[in-house]
Parts: sequence; structure tokens; C-alpha cells
Amino acid sequence: MANEPLVLGVSEFVAYANQTLEYAYPSVVITGELANFRISKNKWVYFDLKDQEASLRFFGTVYMLRGPLEEGMMLKVRGVPRLHPQYGFSVTIQQIELVGEGTIKQASKLLQEKLTKEGLFDLERKRTLPYPPTSIGLVTSTESAAYADFIKIIRARWSGLDIRVADVQVQGMDAPSQLIQAVNDFNQHPSPPEVLVMIRGGGSPEDLQAFSDEYVVRAVAGSRIPILVAIGHEIDVSLAELAADQRASTPSNAAELLVPDKVHTQATLRQYQQTLIQGVTGILSKQTQDVAQKTQELRRLIETVLERTQGALEHRKELLEAFSPSQALARGYAIIRKDAVALRGAASLKPGDIVDISMYDAEISAAIQKIRKRRA
Repeated sequence: MANEPLVLGVSEFVAYANQTLEYAYPSVVITGELANFRISKNKWVYFDLKDQEASLRFFGTVYMLRGPLEEGMMLKVRGVPRLHPQYGFSVTIQQIELVGEGTIKQASKLLQEKLTKEGLFDLERKRTLPYPPTSIGLVTSTESAAYADFIKIIRARWSGLDIRVADVQVQGMDAPSQLIQAVNDFNQHPSPPEVLVMIRGGGSPEDLQAFSDEYVVRAVAGSRIPILVAIGHEIDVSLAELAADQRASTPSNAAELLVPDKVHTQATLRQYQQTLIQGVTGILSKQTQDVAQKTQELRRLIETVLERTQGALEHRKELLEAFSPSQALARGYAIIRKDAVALRGAASLKPGDIVDISMYDAEISAAIQKIRKRRA
């Protein structure tokens, strides 16, 4: 009869129930207070979400956890409702998001303590960013004011930059996975950028919590490319910023830290140029003066040497003239030659020899008539 109840076996009912749930509720998002939280075999996660009137069981793997959790935290969980043949009704976890400022702060504190012990925030891990970089990998939402401010400021301050943008969600359940994927994609690129920049404008703790997600923080810390992170306003500090090589107070400040102001740089270069020109001019002027002084000293030295040389030459000339035969002849002496050989004495002469006599004013040929030798 039409009014008779449908009679099913247990397995059949479970199968029909799951088919109905899959059709009617393929995925649900449930908010509640965390209770009965436990991890089994470092692999499986079990907990309940409850409110004042009901409690609901959840099941998943540890990979669904975005950081340490504690009893009493408020969670928003996306999952698939299922009726298990042996363990009853539960929701299989797909994603977990924290709810409420208190919960988010507590979860961030627990995760920070955990990662601090691992050394993820140590200053020794920090690398110096290239300054200025030639290429930037930008991880943000292109629809955000943060993106517009960053691009405007960095273009105004510097030119010739290669900016590659990974357009991602920066809040909500899907934000962590997209942030992680963007960082990994840039790191695995055949020609990676010189620096990564992750930015987001201000918002509530719920809006910013993706940047304190454990796997996002680990992706930032593990980046082979130096990374700069600027999330929210100056008072907002995410764990991703603590793990980054450098933190900026705001997205606009990130642009200011990455590149110098070209107007100021040009003015500085002009000042350096003027200083250099003045320095070189001063050096050249002094060297010119030194050269002129050295030239004058050298000219005086040459003149002195020439004067001394001229005097020595005059003295030698006088000596030569004094010892010149013509001078001796002028004083009354004569030169006697026999066979064109000047004679110093009469040893080679005998009467009848013909000799040539050179006098001051004449050349004479004479015959030797008599030789009288002097006594010594």
C-alpha cells in the first residue's frame, strides 16, 4: 500500500541517505565552538562543533589544520556531510577557518610559539633584498586598493621594473591555498623574479587571518626568492610578515622600501656630479699650477746650467787661444820644420840642412850654416 513505510536494510539506508545528502548538501559551511578536539596517530583529526542547542561531529586529516587549535575556539568549517556505516553521522572536513577576534588571536599566539621554537622567525634566516630589484613577483588581489597604491607608488618612484602579478584571493577559505600556490609558482619559474612581494590592505582579524595560516607562513619562510610582506595597517602584524625576509608597515611602504625615489636619486646624482666636477677641476687647477711652477723651476735650472756651460766654454776657449801656436808666434817665437816635421831641438840637424821657419808674419826657408849646442 502507498502509506506503508519503506523497509530498508541498514546498508541500503546509509547508501540512500548519503545519496540524498550528496544531492541536497554537497558541501556545507558550519560555525560553532570547538569541543572534544583530538588527533589520532598524527594523521586523523576528530572534533565537535557545538552551540547552545546541538553538537556535530567532524572528521578529517591533520593536513586540514591551519595551525594549533584549542577547546573553546570558534570555527567555521566547510565539509561534506556523510552517514558512516559504522561510526554514524559526521562531516568530513574540507577547510577550516577561525571565527572571532579572540579565537584568531589565540590561534595566532599558539602558532607563533610553535614556529618560534622551530626557528622560523630567527633573524639569522633573513636575507637582504636586492635594491633596487629589476624584477618583482607580486602576490595580491588586483582588485584591491593595496594593489593600486603599490603600483602607483612604485611606478612613480622608479622605472624599468618587470612586475609580474599573481592575482589571488586575500581573504576567505580559499585564500591560503592560492597564496601558497602563487609563492610556489614564482619559485619554480625558469626565470624567477629577484624579489617576491605579498601585500594586502587593512581589514578585520577575520579578513587578515589567511596570512597567519601555518602553511602560508611556511611557504613564505621556505621561499628561495627573498620576500617582502606587508599586510594591513602598521599596527597589524601577521605571522607571514614575521617569517618574511623583510616586513613593511603598509603596501605603500613596501613600494618605498623596494626602490629609491628617482627624483631624489637624480638630484643626489647631480650633486655628486657637481662635487666630482669641482673636485676634478680643483685637482686639474692645482696640477696646472704645479706644472707651471715645475716648468719655471726647470727653465731657471736650464738657464743656470747653460750659463755655467757657457762660462766653462769661454774659459776653455781662452785656454785654447792662450796655448795656440799663433799666439806664441805673435809673441816672437818661431816654429822650425825639417821635412815638414816640427823640431824641438837640433839633434837631427847638421850644417847645410834646409829648414822651414814659421814666423808670425811669414814662412822662411833657410840653410843651416852652423850649430852651437847649449850647455845643460
